[in-house]
Amino acid sequence: MRQLKYKAKWAGRTIAEVDRFFPSSKRCSCCGFIHEAMPLNIRDLTCPECSTHHDRDINAAKNIRTIGLARFVLGATGSGITS
Repeated sequence: MRQLKYKAKWAGRTIAEVDRFFPSSKRCSCCGFIHEAMPLNIRDLTCPECSTHHDRDINAAKNIRTIGLARFVLGATGSGITS
């Protein structure tokens, strides 16, 4: 994060840091359902609520992008966002 913050400042960009315990991999990026447990060896998943199939890493990236954008668009301070 230190290096990202340095590079962002140098380029005139803004960084939103997401709390390390935010359930980015366990939350469905389509409907918001949160799986209770998900071992690291699970790489693909299907949401039991909306039946959407996800790649774990892509799903996590979508959730991190969404929570980061909420920080700037809505001025949100909760939901796993730190400044």
